[in-house]
Order: sequence, then structure tokens, then C-alpha cells
Amino acid sequence: MSVNKNALIRYKTIDKCLQNRYRKWTLESLISSCSDALYEYEGREINVSKRTIQLDIQMMRSDKLGYNAPIVVYDKKFYKYEDESFSITNIPLNENDMNVLSETVEMLKQFKDFSLFSELGGIIQRLEDKVYSEKTQQSSIIHLDKNEKLKGLEFLDVIYQAILKKIAIKLTYQSFKAETPSVIGFHPYILKEFNNRWFLVGRKSEQIVTFALDRIINIDYDTSIEYKLDNFDGDKYYKDVIGVTVTNIRAERIQFWVDKNNAPYVETKPFHRSQRIIEKTEDGVIFNIFVKINFELERMILGFGDSIKVIKPKKLRERIHSKLQKANKLYEK
Repeated sequence: MSVNKNALIRYKTIDKCLQNRYRKWTLESLISSCSDALYEYEGREINVSKRTIQLDIQMMRSDKLGYNAPIVVYDKKFYKYEDESFSITNIPLNENDMNVLSETVEMLKQFKDFSLFSELGGIIQRLEDKVYSEKTQQSSIIHLDKNEKLKGLEFLDVIYQAILKKIAIKLTYQSFKAETPSVIGFHPYILKEFNNRWFLVGRKSEQIVTFALDRIINIDYDTSIEYKLDNFDGDKYYKDVIGVTVTNIRAERIQFWVDKNNAPYVETKPFHRSQRIIEKTEDGVIFNIFVKINFELERMILGFGDSIKVIKPKKLRERIHSKLQKANKLYEK
């Protein structure tokens, strides 16, 4: 169930009050303490009613949040914990909590290459130790696809820090086509992940370009160059794009047919956010997307082999046809 921030502040405040055995807590004193706490956190007066605190106590007593707090009333007006050692912060984790935490740990560990998570490292380790000390070790239920041997991952945090602190960099870069590396002055804007590979997007001279991290040889900060801060919007930049290759051509409507056996896969995992169903036929489904034609789009279409057919535009249809003919020749030899 959803619990808002103010409610959590009140629960924590009531818990702290009831742990203090040297004071008698009335409903009015609990209201006052919660009001003070909310003012301290929010910086403004928040009206806390008698009814609100009564409902809070009822909620803390229940199992809805897993507290089961032993709050009792004595002398008909004072509140206390029947178990003096109780605190909502000391609630033991149940099996479901352990399973959720275990999977959360595994997911957090996927981001270990970023210093953003470095301070969490010790916490994650302690959490992992806690989880596995209290439950039978089992294999992970959630498996995230990540290639630990992928080149360039060591540059993730250097780039992240450069973007965060707005520092220009010098890239030593060698594309697959280049015979020798080049040193490039660059203003990094965003890191983008696609198909289990990482890419760096930013400004080179007057152009927005993309570099694959696995082709980067070295990175140096260049504080001698003023960082060019553009109003770059990654969501807008990739709005009409599948993958990372952004061309200067305009987006256009791509219409394609997928046979009935594979159409459900395309329906449930669209090629692009713009995907729409145009027509359902006896042997398949005709889809429509609005994107820029690029390498990733072609690769995606080719990946469906004989279960897909491009209807339009004509230039893409002919290009896919040509590639399939060349592929077919490889098997005719």
C-alpha cells in the first residue's frame, strides 16, 4: 500500500516518542511532537488533527505496513509500547522481504561502474550479507543481461563525472574503419545504453556526434577548453530514432507486415513508441512506425528473416531486398 512522506514522518515521530519511557505520552503530546517534526522537515505549519494521530496509531498497530506495533493505553489516556524494546526500525524481515531485497541487491550491482553508486557499495555489501545470512542462498530470479567483458566500461564513470561537472574532454578514439587512433576535443552531454552497449553523445566542433565506448582508447579532462553548454535534450534527440544512429534525414512512415506467428512478439515489444497496427489479415499484421531510417532499424528488420516484409517506403523495401539477396548467395555457394 502507498504511504506518503508526511505519514512516514509521523510514524517515525510517534515511534521515537514511545521509545522514551521517561515521559508520559498523551494524544495531545503526540500531536504536538508530530506537528513539530513536520515543521522541521517541511519548513511550514501542517495541521495535524486528533483523528490523524488516532489513525496513525491504528495503522502502526496493524499488519498493513508490517509494524504490528504493541501500542497500549494505560491510565485511560497515556500511550506506550507494551514491549519496551520495540521500535518500528527493528522489525525483522520476512521471507518475502528477503527475496525482494536479494533481487534489489543484484540489480544495484549492475551499476557498480558508476561512482554515483560507490557510496552505496558498502551498504549493498552489508545488505547482501544480511540477506544471505537470514535465508537459504538461492540463484537469482531476475537476470539482467550484461556483458562484463565489454570494452570501455572502465570509462563510464570518467564520462559521467565530466558530464556532471560540465568539463570538456579529449578522446583518443579509433573507429572500426580507422587505421590509427585520433585525438578528439569533445563536450559530453549524455551516456546512452542500447542493446547492451554504451555510447557517448555530445558536441564535436559544431556537430552532435555519437561515440561507442568500446572504441575509446583513452580519456583526459580538458579544463583549458570552456565547456559548451547547449540545451541538449536527449529525449527529443532520440524521439524518432531506433538505437543510437541519428542521421540528418527526416523521419518517415515505415509500413511492414509480420506473419501471424511472429506478430504477437512485435505487438508486445514494439519496434518504436510510434508503432501502430494498420490492419490485421488472415496471415499476419501490418504495422506502422514513424522513424528515421538507420542501421539499427535495418538490423532489426533483418533479424526477423522471412517472417517480415517491408511494404513502404520503396527505398527501404529495396535495400532490405538487396541485403537478403546477398545473404541468400552466401548459402548458395
